[in-house]
Amino acid sequence: MKHFIHLKDVPAKDLRRILIDAKKRKKKRSKLSTLQVDKNAPLKGKLLIQMFEKSSLRTRLSFYLAIKQLGGGTITLRSNELHLGEGGESLEDTAKILSTYGDGFMLRTDSDEKVNNFKRYLSIPIINGLSPLSHPTQVLSDVFTVEEIKKKPISKLNITWIGDSNNVLNSLIAASVKFSFKLNIGCPKKYEPKKFILDWVKDQNKKIYIFNDARKAVINADIIFSDKVISLNDKVNKKNKIKDFKKFKINKSLMSYAKKDCTFLHCLPRGLEVDNSVFKSKKSKVWLQALNRVHVQKSILLYCFGKLR
Repeated sequence: MKHFIHLKDVPAKDLRRILIDAKKRKKKRSKLSTLQVDKNAPLKGKLLIQMFEKSSLRTRLSFYLAIKQLGGGTITLRSNELHLGEGGESLEDTAKILSTYGDGFMLRTDSDEKVNNFKRYLSIPIINGLSPLSHPTQVLSDVFTVEEIKKKPISKLNITWIGDSNNVLNSLIAASVKFSFKLNIGCPKKYEPKKFILDWVKDQNKKIYIFNDARKAVINADIIFSDKVISLNDKVNKKNKIKDFKKFKINKSLMSYAKKDCTFLHCLPRGLEVDNSVFKSKKSKVWLQALNRVHVQKSILLYCFGKLR
């Protein structure tokens, strides 16, 4: 049984196997309609239980389609609809019930401790659909998209992140170690990645590059990534944060410092961090990026269910 919680914990060779499988599966689906099942229905009879404690659009839709296209089924739960919580059922007992009824569990949560506790008590695989520390399914899909667009391994490309240091960036940093690509990070000084993240990179004998000047960060970039600077659950002074990131807005002027064929990607939803002149331009591939989550998450499911060939 394999879990998919943080990219840093999954062997690099397994991450590459997932991407290779996703590429094959996407190619084979070119003539199939949305809900047609893949040949041989590899997850026929399997049930994925999903639980969302945070808002979701792309993760919810993509996992629904992923398990359906593999021949399985899914049910979506909300934690406030369960007995889980204070005065209700323990997490341990809830995990045992989930393991009794389902074959896999996808959790989107505001607590990394909860992910770890579920892993401890579940006897079925758990997939992290987003937690405060990481967003592994998003970033592995992003690696897939980068290689599809550029038609070369990501290890041969220069990747730049412009924005806040958040869960998506944490996973992108882990990906830079696993796939050995150069990663530049552009953000204000006080928004740099946490020390324990940087210490982990150093322990892996790898290096990332941090710039407090957005223009320096994007020089020679093949890909520029970003995310919403003000998230729904941000507990900081939002006006001050917007002011802090004023010089980090992704616009045509900033893009001009990157390579001419530089591609812009954004995990969505977007905010004020990117100008429409970039977001809606030919350089932007955000809709392909969103679509590819289905294909990669299918292969993640197969990996977790022990069906990846």
